[in-house]
Amino acid sequence: MRKFAFFLALSWAPWAVATVSVSAPTNGSSVATTVQYVASATTSCAAGVSAIGIYSAPGDLAYSTPGNHLNTQLFLNPGTYNTVVQEWDNCGGSSTTPVTIHVSGAAGGQVTVSAPAANSSVSSTVQYVASASSSCPSGVSAMGVYPAPGQLAYTSKGAHLNAQLTFSPGVYHTVVQEWDNCGGSSTAPVTISVGGGSSSSSGKVFSNLQLNPGWDGAGMLPPLYAMCTSCSPKVTWSMDRGISSPSISGASTRTDVGGDEAYSDGFWNNHLIGDFSTQGLPDTKKTLNPTLHDFTYDVYFYGTDLSVSQALEFDINQFVGGLSFIWGHECRIAGGHEWDIWDDTAGHWHPTGVACNPVSNAWNHLTIQVERTSSNQLLFKSITLNGDTATLNYTESPTSTSWYGVTINYQQDGNYAQTPYSVWLDKMNFTYQ
Repeated sequence: MRKFAFFLALSWAPWAVATVSVSAPTNGSSVATTVQYVASATTSCAAGVSAIGIYSAPGDLAYSTPGNHLNTQLFLNPGTYNTVVQEWDNCGGSSTTPVTIHVSGAAGGQVTVSAPAANSSVSSTVQYVASASSSCPSGVSAMGVYPAPGQLAYTSKGAHLNAQLTFSPGVYHTVVQEWDNCGGSSTAPVTISVGGGSSSSSGKVFSNLQLNPGWDGAGMLPPLYAMCTSCSPKVTWSMDRGISSPSISGASTRTDVGGDEAYSDGFWNNHLIGDFSTQGLPDTKKTLNPTLHDFTYDVYFYGTDLSVSQALEFDINQFVGGLSFIWGHECRIAGGHEWDIWDDTAGHWHPTGVACNPVSNAWNHLTIQVERTSSNQLLFKSITLNGDTATLNYTESPTSTSWYGVTINYQQDGNYAQTPYSVWLDKMNFTYQ
């Protein structure tokens, strides 16, 4: 009687309540031939989950493991699979979760190229900036650039790419490609037209100006933005040269701006030719400066979080014959992601309609070309950021001045919270002819 009673009680015991949660792959998803399964199970059985496994087809147990967690890869040929993830508990019960997948041999991925722009005209040194995503649960393995079919010129690990490639003049049907950890890949074509270099390539160059000790720094406070040298803590600024990392050349310069007053700026100026020359070219007889008409400001800059910058400003200035030529260029970042140029006659910034989207945690390459025309007009010729060239060909009139020489400026603008931030400058070159 006792044995019968025990058997009766056991046979009528309710099954334990259990669930199987599958994190990957997603039900109904398209996947590569290497499929990552991630799952866990719970049960009301007091003795817990015994094992968990995967059926790739009815009756075909492809994988099992003790315990209540599963993380493994299965290799499946292309096709549609009605897979099942199942758990078994220590009370004799089990539960399942069906997962239908479509194996296509490659995970779905996407490559987004920030620079150069498709069908753009670029100089011989081209900056490639790109990122990638993939439906592969293990993510993107690497990215690369093909200048031509079968010619892999550059690769980097991970889902981001920032590189410079050198091309001879011509048209190139380049391709940026990503490879994921599931055996899949995706591409983005980028056709570029490479010219012979900048128009100022035959001019004379001041190189690595970021290391020059002749920079003068100042703060600038709203609303008038007059330069001040003793306005801390309302605005703070600093310049530190010879930084080894981050750096391209091995010696960059870090500039910082901060303080207590919103929308305050840090400003730096360098006198290259003429009055107060830092390059040994005072041009006291005034024979050099009047002959100069074409200028190129070329610099690399890096910021860990450029989104907190209200704007970055890069200016070329020439003072000659009693006239002031100020080619001001401002990349509004928090201020609207657009390039503005300075209208000195009207005393305000002029929007260009050209987008300015520098990349954080990467080196950005900027080249600005301007000209003093034969009729003494300011010609804003072009802006090239990370290989993408915008041709402006915008003309303005000069103003009057008693200054003499050629100078350049660099400026960092604070945002609404005056969030402190740093920018590193490297390979800062200035060409004049």
